Amino acid sequence: MKIVPLKKEQLHIVAQLAYEIWPKAYGEILSPTQLQYMLKQFYSLDALEIQIQNGQYFLLLKDAEKAIGFLSYELNCYGTGNLKIHKIYILPTEQGKGLGKLLIDKAIEIATAHQQKAVFLNVNKYNKARFFYEKLGFTIIKDEVIDIGNGYVMDDYVMEILL
Repeated sequence: MKIVPLKKEQLHIVAQLAYEIWPKAYGEILSPTQLQYMLKQFYSLDALEIQIQNGQYFLLLKDAEKAIGFLSYELNCYGTGNLKIHKIYILPTEQGKGLGKLLIDKAIEIATAHQQKAVFLNVNKYNKARFFYEKLGFTIIKDEVIDIGNGYVMDDYVMEILL
């Protein structure tokens, strides 16, 4: 397994992975209409380019030459001195093999190298991934409801691990 920085011309790989992963990750949580809306909002090539322009970095998780997951993060998010994991996804066929922990460990390594005080992320309140993050030492610090337009919201926990 390799974790490599994403090049701008590889953004389509992130989009392809998201369109494969999200229906399985959120199919029982979100309506099909909201799922498609969110994929377009967050994973169109234009949206991904804007995320990079706004300070997000993307990493690809590769098995040989095939991308099987990705992580995006932002340093000093909201001026807090904390690294935010914006996205972390692995193909369903590759889950349960310690690869999510591998990506989290990489984020923690990056945060430590940049003197960040903590790593935090948002997780849907009904997403089973919450228990994965708790197992790794993240704790819920607050809950928040984020309006994403079109009558939809993200109903999330904010979880963090102090460094």
